[in-house]
Amino acid sequence: MSRILKGIAVGLLASGLLAPAPPHVGVPPSAPGPEYRLKFFHLHTGERLDIVYRKGGQYLSEALDHLDRYLRDHRTGSIRHYDPRIFDLLHDLTAKLGKPGAEIDVVCGYRTPWSNEFLRTHGHGVARQSLHMQAMAIDIRLPGVRTADLRDAALALQRGGVGYYAESDFVHVDVGRVRRW
Repeated sequence: MSRILKGIAVGLLASGLLAPAPPHVGVPPSAPGPEYRLKFFHLHTGERLDIVYRKGGQYLSEALDHLDRYLRDHRTGSIRHYDPRIFDLLHDLTAKLGKPGAEIDVVCGYRTPWSNEFLRTHGHGVARQSLHMQAMAIDIRLPGVRTADLRDAALALQRGGVGYYAESDFVHVDVGRVRRW
C-alpha cells in the first residue's frame, strides 16, 4: 500500500469513519491455518449463530464455550461441554454437500437426562442412553438440501452415528461409534 493510501486509512481510522474489522471470538492474532466457521439457526429458540470455532488445528475456547451455551437444553437451560469433533463433522458435512458456510437448522442439541426421558416416554423415538445427553450428538436440517441427501452425505463420512427421521424431516449425527438407523 502506498504511503498516501496508508495515510488516508490512518486518518479515516482516527476520525472514526473507518472501523477496523472486529476480531473473531477467541482467535489469537498469530493462530496459523484456515478458519473453521459454522452458522446455525435454532428452531426452538429462534437464535442464530455465526462463529469461527477453530483456526488451523487450534480449537478456540471462547468459541466452544459460546457453542455450548447456544446448544444448551432449550427445555431446562442446562449447559454441557460439547465434544468439538461434532463441530468438525458439521463443517465437513456442509462442505461435502457443496454448501460450505450454509446455515444449519438445529432441531436438538444437548439434552439433560430429564429432557431425554421426557421425550422418550412421550413417544418421540428417543434412545434411553442418547448421545445428546453426553453433548456428542445433534439433530439437524440443511435448508435447500433434501434430508435423504443429508443422511447419505453423513453416512459417507463414516464419523459416527447417523439417524434418519424422514417423517420429522431431520437427521441425527453424532461422534459415537459408526452406525445407522
